[in-house]
Amino acid sequence: MRLVVPFAPGGSSEIVARAVAGEMAKTLGQNVFVENKPGAAGNIAMQEVANSTDGHTFILGHIGTLAVNPYIFAKLPYDAAKDFVPVTLVSKVPSLYVVHPDLPVKSLKDWVAYAKSRPGQLNYGSAGNGSAGHLAFEYLKMVSDTFVLHVPYRGTGPMLVDLMAGRLDAASVGAPALLQFIKSGKLRCIATGTSTRLPQLPDVPTVAEQGFKGFEMTQWYGLLAPAKWPVANVAKLEAEAIKASRSSLVKDKLAVDTALAIGNTGAEFDAFIKAEQARWKPVIARAQIKPDGA
Repeated sequence: MRLVVPFAPGGSSEIVARAVAGEMAKTLGQNVFVENKPGAAGNIAMQEVANSTDGHTFILGHIGTLAVNPYIFAKLPYDAAKDFVPVTLVSKVPSLYVVHPDLPVKSLKDWVAYAKSRPGQLNYGSAGNGSAGHLAFEYLKMVSDTFVLHVPYRGTGPMLVDLMAGRLDAASVGAPALLQFIKSGKLRCIATGTSTRLPQLPDVPTVAEQGFKGFEMTQWYGLLAPAKWPVANVAKLEAEAIKASRSSLVKDKLAVDTALAIGNTGAEFDAFIKAEQARWKPVIARAQIKPDGA
């Protein structure tokens, strides 16, 4: 089996994919290879898997490829609704808001005041245009009425290198990719996008706690099979994927990085995707988020 991850190594997507793939391999009785295939905001990998006919290639879907790209690209090389069959929502990942520790910013309130006194002088990085990090920070800019420049990268890994080097001021990234750097003092977390505080970061208040009631931003990842797959094959993958996602090993492995294991049914994942599309469509339109090169 081949599980394609449509992003560069070093982000939350790889952590989630490797956790569930390792557990699925045990029950399937065959290897599940994780292959990173970044490019074009995930579109290259999504197109390849949508067109695959080998019967053993599936993909890790994401808020970007399923709920964002349909509204920022004039033409997609895949149809998120027709070319794939939702298998299971594997995990939800808290989005964290971080700054370089040299900035005189200790909280979200400090950041907003600092940004408002320097409109257009500060920047933030993301894994690329239309990525979850881009969406998360634009959402924060919208509710806080701040003007901060966006610097898109080709993946979370290279963006974090520049953030820790001080070439960027801030970012919003999924917790699994950030915790080690927060704990080592290389980055300062000023807020979480969750509805409640994280056990791993009990001293960091949520965005909602810091004056923006109702604010919530989480990334999410789920498995999808090409629509061409026979129904029986999808059903088998769904059963094994749910079993793996709900296993104590995967739950514990993801919990270390603050990711929440889900493991719902394909029908439930399908309804979730539709709800997320409805939620983010107006945010994308208001923030005028455009893809790379647009």
